Amino acid sequence: QVRLEESGGGLVQAGGSLRLSCAAFGRIFSINAMAWYRQAPGKQRELVAAITSGGRTNYADSVKGRFTISRDNVKNTVSLQMNSLKPEDTAVYYCNADLRATMRSALYDYWGQGTQVTVSS
Repeated sequence: QVRLEESGGGLVQAGGSLRLSCAAFGRIFSINAMAWYRQAPGKQRELVAAITSGGRTNYADSVKGRFTISRDNVKNTVSLQMNSLKPEDTAVYYCNADLRATMRSALYDYWGQGTQVTVSS
């Protein structure tokens, strides 16, 4: 079974930084895109940043210039460096991976359990 494990959330003051990490474990043949999503109370889950296996990145407009996504294709990890954090960045952040468990498997989305990020003003 594949699982994604996140770490790095916490409480930080506005203007501060946090780094989120996520590792994929289990039977994995290949990973396509990896991404970070977030969900604030009362809001829908939204894409924060995504990165392809080739390193192409995509960011939500609200985080461009402040957040950086990166990945290690050997270790099956993805990270999110968050700088200049704002109170509106407060949310539960989820790791996502689009992967094949075996060579013949279909692509399937896997999710981490979520990690809380709270930015105080």
